[in-house]
Amino acid sequence: MTVETLAPDHTARPPQNSRPQTVGQPDPEAIIERLGQAAFVWDIASDTIAWSDHVSVVFPNIPAEALATGDGLAKLIEPVKTIRATALANASQATHGEVYQIEYGVRLTASAPVQWVEETGCWTAGPDGKPIRAEGVVRINNERHARDEQLRRLAQNDPLTGELNRTNLIASLAEAIEEAGRYRTSFAFMMIGVDHLARINDSFGFDVADEVICEIARRVRARLRGGDVLGRFSGNKLGLILKNCTVEAMNIAAERFLLAIREEIVPTTSGPVSITASVGAVNVPRYARTVDEVINRAQEALESAKSRRAGSFGSWRPNVERDAQRRVNIRVTDEIVTALNERRLVTAFEPVVHTDSRQPAFYECLVRMQQDDGRFLLAPDIVPVAEKLGLIRLVDHRVLELAIAELAASPNVQLSLNISPDTTMDPDWWSSIESLMRAHPGVAQRLIVEITETVAIQDVDDVRGFVTRLKNFGSRIAIDDFGAGYTSFRNLRKLGVDIVKIDGAFVQNIVHSADDRAFCQTLIDLAHRLDIQTVAEWVQDETAAAMLREWGCDFIQGRLIGLASAERPWAQDGAPAIAARG
Repeated sequence: MTVETLAPDHTARPPQNSRPQTVGQPDPEAIIERLGQAAFVWDIASDTIAWSDHVSVVFPNIPAEALATGDGLAKLIEPVKTIRATALANASQATHGEVYQIEYGVRLTASAPVQWVEETGCWTAGPDGKPIRAEGVVRINNERHARDEQLRRLAQNDPLTGELNRTNLIASLAEAIEEAGRYRTSFAFMMIGVDHLARINDSFGFDVADEVICEIARRVRARLRGGDVLGRFSGNKLGLILKNCTVEAMNIAAERFLLAIREEIVPTTSGPVSITASVGAVNVPRYARTVDEVINRAQEALESAKSRRAGSFGSWRPNVERDAQRRVNIRVTDEIVTALNERRLVTAFEPVVHTDSRQPAFYECLVRMQQDDGRFLLAPDIVPVAEKLGLIRLVDHRVLELAIAELAASPNVQLSLNISPDTTMDPDWWSSIESLMRAHPGVAQRLIVEITETVAIQDVDDVRGFVTRLKNFGSRIAIDDFGAGYTSFRNLRKLGVDIVKIDGAFVQNIVHSADDRAFCQTLIDLAHRLDIQTVAEWVQDETAAAMLREWGCDFIQGRLIGLASAERPWAQDGAPAIAARG
């Protein structure tokens, strides 16, 4: 509904019921009729309206008596019945008149279609300055209103599925939360995620993936009750608001949706596609009371369901251990950031010795974080949290700086340091190491960079580029925790690594486990054939050390040799040097 007041116009008037016609000129009445318009004169004092002969063009199927008065026309107007009177009442005082423009819908009965009308008129004031007469033109405006309605729908709905877009889905969720609190009811919020949509994009194209999303939305929509709300939350996720829904009903509904999605193959323009979806849900307000809580917990339940298996359902429940771990994560995150700012991240050094002579070969740098009370958090307490929360690159930067400083200060020492998967592709890390190497010539040749086996197998080509750049500096590369993943020896040769560190889980029980003995012995033998040195981690006792020496393992580390210490052992050890084959 719009009301627009235009500037006064004293030179023109809307057509009257009778007007002289000049010979040879078009009939104004006929032109108005062809344009779907009608003229009127409204005597406001008596509330009577006189219309031109073709008023039925604008108001079809409406009796003339219903249009004969302003009050009669107002009864047909929606959604604001007083819009014509309001347009005059809100106009500024003028003795000669003022033009107004309004838009409204008209229909005879509630079941009749709405006819949208635009009215442009000019009112005349009486001695008291109030309108006593109005005359003007009404015209059919259905097309414009339809365009406006289409724009409104586009602004409110997702263009692909036709369901609510994210903004309006969240607005509906906020309304549902407020309503549940007012009437003490409950509802369910579900997040439906299409499984492996990226795979469909790669295999068939994005247009087919769009067809899949539309079909899933259609199948879900067909199984909703009246009053339930469906919207597209993100690219591959739909959000549902199930009103008056208990926990038990929520579980039943989720299985109904999952069955509907997987029961039939989706026909697409590129052929049939088999799909599954997973569902995460939370009961509101029992387990969530704000929009953010509802969305976060539904997504958390969805991710939990996907991690178990595709096409499954997860319902959010309180979890004491998870909540406690999150509190720890928050605390440790704050401590890590503070420690980085205050330079309280330090390194400890664990010796790696020659298996036969027990002389130090190099030292592995392990991160430690000094707390306010003077105690230290160890790497297992720091690294997983830092990786999960995106702080590991900052930690790796600091450890690199500390390691290079130690190497620069001790020309005969060799050090190794671990870097996280994210850091291997971090351009800032590369910039740091390049500048540090240039600032300290000769340091690169005494640095060993350890990457985990899982990183090595994610993308061999990318990791090979990483390894090549480091080796061009003169540094060595070690694969850490070898055996935890599934790296083939072909990949080891392709990567050009210098050292393989055998995962301590296989080493610590070699005295008692025939399987672990076979694994370690075979790995050491194959590494020798590829001219790759080996380090056995977690060596616990002399018996295990003797076995490893007999099998030809180059280096050992662990409790038998000595755990990590903040002291600098090379101050007494002299000048350890790593042995090189060939």
